[in-house]
Amino acid sequence: MMKTVLKLENVSKQYRLGQIGTGTISHDLNRWWASVRGAEDPYALVGGVNDRSRASSDEYVWALKDINLEVKQGEILGVIGKNGAGKSTLLKLLSQVTQPSNGSIKIKGRIASLLEVGTGFHPELTGRENIFLNGTILGMTRKEVKSKLDEIVEFAGVAKYLDTPTKRYSSGMTVRLGFAVAAHLDPEILVVDEVLAVGDIEFQQKAIGKMQDVSREGGRTVLFVSHNMESILNLCPKSILLKNGMIDSMGESSIIIEEYAKQNTSISSGFSPDAIQYQQNGIQLLDFVYGNSAGTLNNSIINGANIVFKAKFKYSNKSANQIYPVIVINDKYNQRISALSSLLLKKKFEVNEGVFTVIWELKDCNLAPSTYLLDLFIVDSVSSNQKLFEANGLVKLQLGDSDFYGSGITNAKRDRIYFPFSVDIV
Repeated sequence: MMKTVLKLENVSKQYRLGQIGTGTISHDLNRWWASVRGAEDPYALVGGVNDRSRASSDEYVWALKDINLEVKQGEILGVIGKNGAGKSTLLKLLSQVTQPSNGSIKIKGRIASLLEVGTGFHPELTGRENIFLNGTILGMTRKEVKSKLDEIVEFAGVAKYLDTPTKRYSSGMTVRLGFAVAAHLDPEILVVDEVLAVGDIEFQQKAIGKMQDVSREGGRTVLFVSHNMESILNLCPKSILLKNGMIDSMGESSIIIEEYAKQNTSISSGFSPDAIQYQQNGIQLLDFVYGNSAGTLNNSIINGANIVFKAKFKYSNKSANQIYPVIVINDKYNQRISALSSLLLKKKFEVNEGVFTVIWELKDCNLAPSTYLLDLFIVDSVSSNQKLFEANGLVKLQLGDSDFYGSGITNAKRDRIYFPFSVDIV
Protein backbone atom coordinates (compact mmCIF):
# COMPACT_ATOMS: atom_id res chain seq x y z
CA MET A 1 0.00 0.00 0.00
CA MET A 2 1.40 3.37 -1.06
CA LYS A 3 1.90 5.91 1.70
CA THR A 4 0.37 9.39 1.69
CA VAL A 5 2.96 12.08 0.92
CA LEU A 6 0.61 15.09 0.71
CA LYS A 7 -2.41 15.68 2.90
CA LEU A 8 -4.50 18.85 2.96
CA GLU A 9 -7.22 19.26 5.56
CA ASN A 10 -9.72 22.13 5.25
CA VAL A 11 -7.09 24.33 3.62
CA SER A 12 -8.15 27.86 2.68
CA LYS A 13 -6.28 30.90 1.46
CA GLN A 14 -7.69 34.38 1.82
CA TYR A 15 -6.49 37.59 0.17
CA ARG A 16 -7.53 41.19 0.68
CA LEU A 17 -8.45 42.72 -2.67
CA GLY A 18 -6.33 45.61 -3.81
CA GLN A 19 -3.90 45.28 -0.90
CA ILE A 20 -0.46 43.88 -0.21
CA GLY A 21 -0.36 41.72 2.91
CA THR A 22 -3.27 41.80 5.35
CA GLY A 23 -4.10 45.43 4.72
CA THR A 24 -4.13 47.59 7.86
CA ILE A 25 -2.53 47.62 11.32
CA SER A 26 -6.00 47.45 12.87
CA HIS A 27 -6.72 44.20 11.03
CA ASP A 28 -3.40 42.75 12.19
CA LEU A 29 -4.16 43.78 15.78
CA ASN A 30 -7.63 42.24 15.60
CA ARG A 31 -6.12 38.98 14.38
CA TRP A 32 -3.47 39.06 17.11
CA TRP A 33 -5.99 39.74 19.87
CA ALA A 34 -8.20 36.90 18.63
CA SER A 35 -5.24 34.49 18.70
CA VAL A 36 -4.31 35.59 22.25
CA ARG A 37 -7.86 34.85 23.45
CA GLY A 38 -7.91 31.55 21.55
CA ALA A 39 -10.74 32.86 19.38
CA GLU A 40 -11.25 32.31 15.68
CA ASP A 41 -9.71 34.71 13.16
CA PRO A 42 -12.35 37.49 12.89
CA TYR A 43 -11.85 37.63 9.13
CA ALA A 44 -12.24 33.88 8.60
CA LEU A 45 -15.99 34.24 8.22
CA VAL A 46 -15.91 37.05 5.67
CA GLY A 47 -14.90 37.15 2.05
CA GLY A 48 -16.41 36.47 -1.33
CA VAL A 49 -16.24 33.42 -3.58
CA ASN A 50 -13.28 33.38 -5.97
CA ASP A 51 -15.35 34.11 -9.09
CA ARG A 52 -13.43 36.49 -11.33
CA SER A 53 -16.33 36.74 -13.83
CA ARG A 54 -18.46 39.00 -11.62
CA ALA A 55 -17.85 42.22 -9.76
CA SER A 56 -18.11 42.16 -5.97
CA SER A 57 -18.06 44.60 -3.08
CA ASP A 58 -16.35 42.06 -0.81
CA GLU A 59 -13.15 43.33 0.77
CA TYR A 60 -11.71 39.82 1.07
CA VAL A 61 -11.74 36.90 -1.34
CA TRP A 62 -11.09 33.21 -0.78
CA ALA A 63 -8.58 32.17 -3.44
CA LEU A 64 -9.00 28.63 -2.05
CA LYS A 65 -11.74 27.40 0.27
CA ASP A 66 -11.94 24.16 2.29
CA ILE A 67 -9.57 22.04 0.19
CA ASN A 68 -9.31 18.42 1.34
CA LEU A 69 -6.88 16.29 -0.64
CA GLU A 70 -4.65 13.26 -0.23
CA VAL A 71 -1.92 12.35 -2.72
CA LYS A 72 -0.12 9.01 -2.54
CA GLN A 73 3.53 8.28 -3.24
CA GLY A 74 4.15 7.73 -6.95
CA GLU A 75 0.87 9.34 -8.06
CA ILE A 76 0.74 11.78 -10.96
CA LEU A 77 -2.14 14.16 -10.27
CA GLY A 78 -3.42 16.67 -12.81
CA VAL A 79 -4.85 20.00 -11.67
CA ILE A 80 -7.17 21.72 -14.13
CA GLY A 81 -9.55 24.66 -14.05
CA LYS A 82 -10.18 28.05 -15.59
CA ASN A 83 -7.78 30.95 -15.12
CA GLY A 84 -8.27 32.28 -11.61
CA ALA A 85 -9.74 29.03 -10.26
CA GLY A 86 -6.96 28.73 -7.67
CA LYS A 87 -4.56 26.29 -9.34
CA SER A 88 -1.39 28.34 -8.88
CA THR A 89 -2.38 29.33 -5.35
CA LEU A 90 -2.73 25.64 -4.47
CA LEU A 91 0.72 24.84 -5.84
CA LYS A 92 2.27 27.80 -4.00
CA LEU A 93 0.81 26.51 -0.75
CA LEU A 94 2.19 23.03 -1.41
CA SER A 95 5.57 24.53 -2.33
CA GLN A 96 5.49 26.61 0.88
CA VAL A 97 5.88 29.84 -1.05
CA THR A 98 2.95 31.12 1.01
CA GLN A 99 1.03 29.82 4.02
CA PRO A 100 -2.65 28.88 4.23
CA SER A 101 -5.06 31.17 6.07
CA ASN A 102 -6.81 28.14 7.58
CA GLY A 103 -6.29 24.39 7.66
CA SER A 104 -3.21 22.21 7.67
CA ILE A 105 -0.83 20.81 5.05
CA LYS A 106 1.25 17.74 5.83
CA ILE A 107 4.16 16.95 3.50
CA LYS A 108 6.50 13.96 3.62
CA GLY A 109 9.68 14.50 1.62
CA ARG A 110 11.39 17.22 -0.35
CA ILE A 111 9.45 19.30 -2.87
CA ALA A 112 10.93 20.70 -6.08
CA SER A 113 8.73 23.32 -7.75
CA LEU A 114 8.60 24.94 -11.15
CA LEU A 115 5.89 27.56 -10.74
CA GLU A 116 7.10 30.47 -12.88
CA VAL A 117 9.84 31.07 -15.41
CA GLY A 118 13.07 31.41 -13.45
CA THR A 119 11.67 30.18 -10.13
CA GLY A 120 14.57 29.73 -7.69
CA PHE A 121 17.16 31.18 -10.07
CA HIS A 122 19.34 34.19 -9.27
CA PRO A 123 19.65 36.16 -12.52
CA GLU A 124 23.22 37.29 -11.80
CA LEU A 125 24.45 33.71 -11.28
CA THR A 126 25.42 31.42 -14.13
CA GLY A 127 23.45 28.34 -15.08
CA ARG A 128 26.04 26.16 -13.37
CA GLU A 129 25.91 28.21 -10.15
CA ASN A 130 22.12 28.14 -10.12
CA ILE A 131 22.12 24.34 -10.39
CA PHE A 132 24.27 24.12 -7.24
CA LEU A 133 22.15 26.80 -5.53
CA ASN A 134 18.94 24.87 -6.20
CA GLY A 135 20.54 21.64 -5.02
CA THR A 136 21.54 23.32 -1.76
CA ILE A 137 17.99 24.63 -1.27
CA LEU A 138 16.74 21.05 -1.67
CA GLY A 139 19.17 19.91 1.03
CA MET A 140 21.66 18.15 -1.24
CA THR A 141 25.41 18.20 -0.81
CA ARG A 142 27.72 19.66 -3.44
CA LYS A 143 28.94 16.14 -4.22
CA GLU A 144 25.39 14.92 -4.84
CA VAL A 145 24.62 17.84 -7.17
CA LYS A 146 27.91 17.37 -9.04
CA SER A 147 27.05 13.74 -9.70
CA LYS A 148 23.84 14.90 -11.45
CA LEU A 149 25.35 17.91 -13.26
CA ASP A 150 26.11 16.28 -16.63
CA GLU A 151 22.67 14.66 -16.74
CA ILE A 152 20.95 17.97 -15.98
CA VAL A 153 22.92 19.89 -18.60
CA GLU A 154 22.32 17.25 -21.27
CA PHE A 155 18.58 17.17 -20.59
CA ALA A 156 18.29 20.97 -20.62
CA GLY A 157 20.39 21.34 -23.77
CA VAL A 158 22.12 24.50 -22.53
CA ALA A 159 25.74 23.30 -22.37
CA LYS A 160 26.92 26.20 -24.51
CA TYR A 161 25.48 28.75 -22.05
CA LEU A 162 26.19 26.91 -18.79
CA ASP A 163 28.64 29.57 -17.57
CA THR A 164 26.51 32.51 -18.72
CA PRO A 165 24.35 34.44 -16.21
CA THR A 166 20.76 33.24 -16.44
CA LYS A 167 19.54 36.81 -16.95
CA ARG A 168 20.88 36.36 -20.50
CA TYR A 169 18.75 33.24 -21.07
CA SER A 170 15.55 33.28 -23.10
CA SER A 171 12.36 32.19 -21.28
CA GLY A 172 12.55 28.85 -23.08
CA MET A 173 16.15 28.22 -22.00
CA THR A 174 15.30 29.20 -18.41
CA VAL A 175 12.38 26.77 -18.30
CA ARG A 176 14.52 24.00 -19.78
CA LEU A 177 17.17 24.42 -17.10
CA GLY A 178 14.64 24.98 -14.32
CA PHE A 179 12.75 21.81 -15.15
CA ALA A 180 15.94 19.78 -15.57
CA VAL A 181 17.13 20.87 -12.12
CA ALA A 182 13.76 20.21 -10.48
CA ALA A 183 13.36 16.77 -12.07
CA HIS A 184 16.92 15.46 -11.61
CA LEU A 185 17.79 16.48 -8.06
CA ASP A 186 15.79 13.59 -6.58
CA PRO A 187 12.83 15.38 -4.95
CA GLU A 188 10.14 13.15 -3.48
CA ILE A 189 7.48 15.52 -4.84
CA LEU A 190 7.66 17.43 -8.13
CA VAL A 191 5.27 20.35 -8.64
CA VAL A 192 5.00 21.79 -12.15
CA ASP A 193 2.80 24.71 -13.17
CA GLU A 194 1.86 25.82 -16.70
CA VAL A 195 5.43 27.02 -17.44
CA LEU A 196 6.18 24.06 -19.74
CA ALA A 197 3.99 25.77 -22.33
CA VAL A 198 6.87 28.24 -22.81
CA GLY A 199 9.09 25.45 -24.15
CA ASP A 200 9.01 24.06 -27.66
CA ILE A 201 7.07 20.91 -28.62
CA GLU A 202 10.16 18.71 -28.48
CA PHE A 203 10.95 19.83 -24.92
CA GLN A 204 7.33 19.50 -23.75
CA GLN A 205 7.29 15.87 -24.90
CA LYS A 206 10.67 15.28 -23.28
CA ALA A 207 9.49 16.81 -20.00
CA ILE A 208 6.30 14.72 -19.94
CA GLY A 209 8.38 11.59 -20.56
CA LYS A 210 10.70 12.54 -17.69
CA MET A 211 7.79 13.07 -15.29
CA GLN A 212 6.43 9.64 -16.21
CA ASP A 213 9.88 8.13 -15.58
CA VAL A 214 10.41 9.72 -12.16
CA SER A 215 6.97 8.53 -11.07
CA ARG A 216 7.19 4.99 -12.47
CA GLU A 217 10.84 4.21 -11.73
CA GLY A 218 11.63 6.45 -8.77
CA GLY A 219 8.30 6.38 -6.97
CA ARG A 220 8.16 10.17 -7.08
CA THR A 221 4.90 12.09 -6.79
CA VAL A 222 4.04 14.66 -9.47
CA LEU A 223 1.44 17.46 -9.43
CA PHE A 224 0.96 18.93 -12.88
CA VAL A 225 -1.07 22.00 -13.83
CA SER A 226 -1.84 22.56 -17.50
CA HIS A 227 -4.47 24.01 -19.82
CA ASN A 228 -3.39 21.47 -22.43
CA MET A 229 -5.89 18.64 -21.96
CA GLU A 230 -3.92 16.32 -24.21
CA SER A 231 -0.90 16.63 -21.90
CA ILE A 232 -3.10 15.96 -18.86
CA LEU A 233 -4.56 12.86 -20.51
CA ASN A 234 -1.14 11.55 -21.53
CA LEU A 235 0.48 12.11 -18.15
CA CYS A 236 -2.09 12.05 -15.36
CA PRO A 237 -4.28 9.02 -14.55
CA LYS A 238 -6.18 11.14 -11.99
CA SER A 239 -7.06 14.84 -11.93
CA ILE A 240 -8.89 17.38 -9.80
CA LEU A 241 -11.05 20.16 -11.19
CA LEU A 242 -10.89 23.48 -9.35
CA LYS A 243 -13.77 25.92 -9.67
CA ASN A 244 -13.99 29.25 -7.83
CA GLY A 245 -11.29 28.16 -5.38
CA MET A 246 -12.91 24.83 -4.46
CA ILE A 247 -12.49 21.24 -5.63
CA ASP A 248 -15.45 20.72 -7.94
CA SER A 249 -14.68 17.09 -8.81
CA MET A 250 -11.89 14.52 -8.64
CA GLY A 251 -11.33 11.22 -10.44
CA GLU A 252 -10.15 9.65 -13.68
CA SER A 253 -8.65 12.34 -15.91
CA SER A 254 -10.80 11.59 -18.96
CA ILE A 255 -13.98 11.99 -16.88
CA ILE A 256 -12.78 15.17 -15.16
CA ILE A 257 -11.73 16.72 -18.48
CA GLU A 258 -15.13 15.88 -19.93
CA GLU A 259 -16.77 17.66 -17.00
CA TYR A 260 -14.45 20.65 -17.45
CA ALA A 261 -15.32 20.82 -21.15
CA LYS A 262 -19.06 20.79 -20.41
CA GLN A 263 -18.73 23.61 -17.88
CA ASN A 264 -16.77 25.80 -20.27
CA THR A 265 -18.61 25.15 -23.51
CA SER A 266 -21.57 27.50 -23.57
CA ILE A 267 -21.37 27.83 -27.36
CA SER A 268 -24.59 27.04 -29.19
CA SER A 269 -25.01 25.31 -32.53
CA GLY A 270 -26.76 28.38 -33.91
CA PHE A 271 -25.51 31.94 -34.36
CA SER A 272 -27.05 35.11 -32.97
CA PRO A 273 -25.60 38.30 -34.51
CA ASP A 274 -24.26 40.82 -32.03
CA ALA A 275 -23.24 44.10 -33.62
CA ILE A 276 -20.87 45.01 -30.78
CA GLN A 277 -19.23 41.64 -30.24
CA TYR A 278 -18.82 40.85 -33.91
CA GLN A 279 -17.69 44.16 -35.40
CA GLN A 280 -13.98 44.92 -35.67
CA ASN A 281 -11.89 47.12 -37.97
CA GLY A 282 -14.86 47.97 -40.17
CA ILE A 283 -15.84 44.30 -40.62
CA GLN A 284 -19.19 43.16 -39.17
CA LEU A 285 -20.40 39.55 -39.09
CA LEU A 286 -24.06 39.49 -40.10
CA ASP A 287 -24.70 35.75 -40.18
CA PHE A 288 -23.00 32.36 -39.95
CA VAL A 289 -24.54 29.01 -40.88
CA TYR A 290 -23.34 25.53 -41.75
CA GLY A 291 -24.93 22.46 -43.28
CA ASN A 292 -24.47 19.75 -45.87
CA SER A 293 -23.61 20.40 -49.48
CA ALA A 294 -27.23 19.89 -50.51
CA GLY A 295 -28.00 23.19 -48.82
CA THR A 296 -29.64 21.99 -45.61
CA LEU A 297 -28.37 24.32 -42.90
CA ASN A 298 -27.69 23.48 -39.25
CA ASN A 299 -28.79 19.93 -39.92
CA SER A 300 -27.40 16.81 -38.25
CA ILE A 301 -24.00 16.43 -39.91
CA ILE A 302 -22.30 13.02 -40.02
CA ASN A 303 -18.67 12.15 -40.61
CA GLY A 304 -17.87 11.36 -44.21
CA ALA A 305 -20.23 14.05 -45.49
CA ASN A 306 -19.40 17.34 -47.17
CA ILE A 307 -19.92 20.36 -44.91
CA VAL A 308 -20.55 23.88 -46.17
CA PHE A 309 -19.90 26.93 -43.96
CA LYS A 310 -21.29 30.34 -44.94
CA ALA A 311 -20.30 33.61 -43.27
CA LYS A 312 -21.98 36.87 -44.29
CA PHE A 313 -20.04 40.07 -43.60
CA LYS A 314 -20.51 43.81 -44.04
CA TYR A 315 -17.38 45.77 -44.94
CA SER A 316 -17.59 49.48 -44.00
CA ASN A 317 -14.20 50.83 -45.05
CA LYS A 318 -14.03 53.04 -48.12
CA SER A 319 -10.78 51.54 -49.39
CA ALA A 320 -10.60 47.97 -50.69
CA ASN A 321 -8.67 45.34 -48.76
CA GLN A 322 -7.20 41.95 -49.57
CA ILE A 323 -7.94 39.24 -47.03
CA TYR A 324 -7.61 35.56 -46.12
CA PRO A 325 -10.81 34.14 -44.55
CA VAL A 326 -10.17 31.38 -41.98
CA ILE A 327 -12.24 28.85 -40.03
CA VAL A 328 -10.40 27.08 -37.21
CA ILE A 329 -11.73 23.73 -36.01
CA ASN A 330 -11.07 22.92 -32.34
CA ASP A 331 -11.95 19.79 -30.41
CA LYS A 332 -14.31 19.89 -27.42
CA TYR A 333 -11.37 20.77 -25.16
CA ASN A 334 -10.69 23.80 -27.39
CA GLN A 335 -7.44 22.31 -28.71
CA ARG A 336 -6.85 23.25 -32.35
CA ILE A 337 -7.26 20.43 -34.87
CA SER A 338 -7.13 22.14 -38.23
CA ALA A 339 -7.79 25.35 -40.13
CA LEU A 340 -9.67 26.01 -43.36
CA SER A 341 -7.59 28.98 -44.47
CA SER A 342 -7.39 30.43 -47.93
CA LEU A 343 -3.78 31.30 -47.08
CA LEU A 344 -2.97 27.56 -47.28
CA LEU A 345 -4.38 27.63 -50.83
CA LYS A 346 -2.47 30.85 -51.60
CA LYS A 347 -5.81 32.41 -52.42
CA LYS A 348 -6.56 35.95 -51.26
CA PHE A 349 -9.74 37.91 -51.87
CA GLU A 350 -10.34 41.61 -52.46
CA VAL A 351 -13.27 43.08 -50.57
CA ASN A 352 -14.90 46.44 -51.15
CA GLU A 353 -17.41 48.48 -49.19
CA GLY A 354 -20.65 46.54 -48.90
CA VAL A 355 -21.79 43.01 -48.11
CA PHE A 356 -19.89 39.87 -49.04
CA THR A 357 -20.31 36.15 -48.23
CA VAL A 358 -17.50 33.66 -47.69
CA ILE A 359 -18.21 29.99 -48.45
CA TRP A 360 -15.98 27.13 -47.30
CA GLU A 361 -16.60 23.51 -48.26
CA LEU A 362 -15.04 20.71 -46.24
CA LYS A 363 -15.14 17.61 -48.43
CA ASP A 364 -15.61 14.11 -47.01
CA CYS A 365 -15.20 15.28 -43.41
CA ASN A 366 -13.16 12.54 -41.76
CA LEU A 367 -13.38 13.71 -38.16
CA ALA A 368 -14.68 11.31 -35.53
CA PRO A 369 -18.19 11.80 -34.11
CA SER A 370 -17.91 14.45 -31.40
CA THR A 371 -18.45 18.10 -30.58
CA TYR A 372 -16.22 20.66 -32.30
CA LEU A 373 -15.83 24.38 -31.59
CA LEU A 374 -15.38 26.79 -34.48
CA ASP A 375 -13.39 30.04 -34.58
CA LEU A 376 -13.72 32.52 -37.42
CA PHE A 377 -11.00 34.93 -38.57
CA ILE A 378 -10.40 37.46 -41.31
CA VAL A 379 -6.65 37.86 -41.77
CA ASP A 380 -4.90 40.72 -43.55
CA SER A 381 -3.11 39.48 -46.69
CA VAL A 382 -0.16 41.86 -46.22
CA SER A 383 0.63 40.63 -42.71
CA SER A 384 -0.70 37.10 -42.25
CA ASN A 385 -0.29 37.55 -38.46
CA GLN A 386 -2.72 40.49 -38.28
CA LYS A 387 -6.33 39.53 -37.63
CA LEU A 388 -8.76 42.13 -38.92
CA PHE A 389 -11.68 40.18 -37.49
CA GLU A 390 -11.73 37.52 -34.77
CA ALA A 391 -14.61 35.49 -33.30
CA ASN A 392 -13.42 32.75 -30.96
CA GLY A 393 -15.88 30.02 -30.04
CA LEU A 394 -18.40 31.23 -32.60
CA VAL A 395 -20.56 28.10 -32.82
CA LYS A 396 -20.57 24.45 -31.85
CA LEU A 397 -20.51 21.78 -34.56
CA GLN A 398 -22.09 18.45 -33.63
CA LEU A 399 -20.78 15.64 -35.83
CA GLY A 400 -22.70 12.38 -35.82
CA ASP A 401 -21.57 8.82 -36.50
CA SER A 402 -21.80 7.09 -39.87
CA ASP A 403 -20.61 4.03 -41.72
CA PHE A 404 -17.53 5.94 -42.87
CA TYR A 405 -15.86 2.96 -44.59
CA GLY A 406 -19.05 1.39 -45.96
CA SER A 407 -18.37 -1.76 -43.96
CA GLY A 408 -21.54 -1.79 -41.90
CA ILE A 409 -19.50 -0.79 -38.81
CA THR A 410 -20.35 2.53 -37.20
CA ASN A 411 -18.89 2.04 -33.74
CA ALA A 412 -15.22 2.58 -34.55
CA LYS A 413 -13.11 4.17 -31.81
CA ARG A 414 -14.62 7.60 -31.36
CA ASP A 415 -11.51 9.62 -30.50
CA ARG A 416 -9.77 9.05 -33.81
CA ILE A 417 -9.62 10.87 -37.11
CA TYR A 418 -10.73 8.72 -40.02
CA PHE A 419 -8.51 8.41 -43.10
CA PRO A 420 -9.25 6.98 -46.53
CA PHE A 421 -6.97 3.93 -46.81
CA SER A 422 -6.59 0.53 -48.39
CA VAL A 423 -4.98 -2.72 -47.27
CA ASP A 424 -3.87 -5.71 -49.36
CA ILE A 425 -1.91 -8.94 -48.96
CA VAL A 426 0.32 -9.89 -51.88
